[in-house]
Amino acid sequence: MTGRAWGVLLVLCGAIFLEGIDVAMLNVALPAIRADLGLSTGTLQWVMSAYVLGYGGFMLLGGRAADLFGRRRMFILWLVVFLLFSGLGGLATEGWMLILARFVTGIAAAFMTPAGLSIITTGFPEGPQRNKALLVYSGTAAGGFSIGLVVGGLLSAVDWRWVFFAPVILSFGILLAALRLVPKSPRPDRTGQGVDLAGAVTVTLGILLLVFGVERATHASAAWTTATIGTALLLFLAFVLIERRSASPLVRLGIFRNGSLVRANVSGLLFAAGFFGFQFIAVLYLQELRGWSSLQTSFALIVIGVDAVLSPLLTPKLVARFGNARVIFGGLLLASLAYALFLPLGADRTYLAMLPSLVMLGVAFSLAYGPLTITATDGIAEEEQGVAGGLLYTSFQFGAAIGLSSVAAVNIAATEGTSPAALLDGYRAALVVPLAAALIAAAVSAFGLRRRPGGRSGAGAGAPSSPESVRQADRPSGKVPA
Repeated sequence: MTGRAWGVLLVLCGAIFLEGIDVAMLNVALPAIRADLGLSTGTLQWVMSAYVLGYGGFMLLGGRAADLFGRRRMFILWLVVFLLFSGLGGLATEGWMLILARFVTGIAAAFMTPAGLSIITTGFPEGPQRNKALLVYSGTAAGGFSIGLVVGGLLSAVDWRWVFFAPVILSFGILLAALRLVPKSPRPDRTGQGVDLAGAVTVTLGILLLVFGVERATHASAAWTTATIGTALLLFLAFVLIERRSASPLVRLGIFRNGSLVRANVSGLLFAAGFFGFQFIAVLYLQELRGWSSLQTSFALIVIGVDAVLSPLLTPKLVARFGNARVIFGGLLLASLAYALFLPLGADRTYLAMLPSLVMLGVAFSLAYGPLTITATDGIAEEEQGVAGGLLYTSFQFGAAIGLSSVAAVNIAATEGTSPAALLDGYRAALVVPLAAALIAAAVSAFGLRRRPGGRSGAGAGAPSSPESVRQADRPSGKVPA
């Protein structure tokens, strides 16, 4: 790759690093936020879920907007929104204010992230160069999470509000670099195309209601929960009908004929559900039951960040030798083992006893995350790369929201009292959710291991989604020099 290509990649990596550090810092700051604002466990979960709901709910619209209005334009515009509302979150004095700020910040990330990913997937030719760029990109996201754990602990020890102010400074630096380095591209031809607002509204409301129904299931009637979840499913059905009839669908339903894309999205959803759910419970266990400080918790969890090193160094070699499908499958099995080993939690469990699970989880992330990104975008036409990226990140964020809601619901239902023993029972019950999610994800990904006629087993690249994508694969990709 040329120096200019590396410059563009570094800017985009800076944005995904920002997203990772933002989530990680907030994760370790949750107990401090709860203490200062007096939030219940359910409300505290919504501080996290509001972000992932905005992120996941608007991601499809964000991916489509990148394809229609220009990837650079959407990236820069929504980076500014991210910057502003991250700062407003630090000024919150009530729980609802913080939740609202996080929701809008999530929406900004929903437009910014698929735009950045599609700049990579359309700018680097499909094959080793794109794979290398995507693995560096995913490794940077992991690095953001790892550094965010430590920085979040340090900032929380001073004042949790700095967890929101610090991303403002980082966002501003990335914005200046993006304006200088990310090249302008020709204005997309939008003749006869529009934005599918009806589809965006129905799918977003469906996600919101589904997660809300799961979160409220433990303290609402069965009839209310059934009605809420049923309405969400009806909205998803309406979304499908709208997409079938729309002249400019938010998601062309034919894209789901790509089996690799479907497996990557389902596996990514379940993997994210387990990963985020586990973190939520682990932080509460270490800080609220064990009495560890936010900084101690940060250093305890930082070993998960081993994926920041493994993703760009080890994972490409494994993918080249075994193919994406096998590497993903191995990562999901390793995550399942990590959760299973953490399950017999005790009130006085040593850190050395927890360490194998945390290290294995970091390795599992490095094996699964980058290859899932490659698999979900391989063989997709250039004009649908934004949508493909939006689908994948929708799956990640939808999974994170469902995982957070599910572990919070199980934790609340299984906790009878405030004694250490009662808290421990709640944590143990909630940890079953990540284990189940990882096992199901591994089962889904196993379907990608079948040998294709005339092709390598488990390579992970699906067939192009349309004849146009075959033609696209033969065209030179020139927006980012490589």
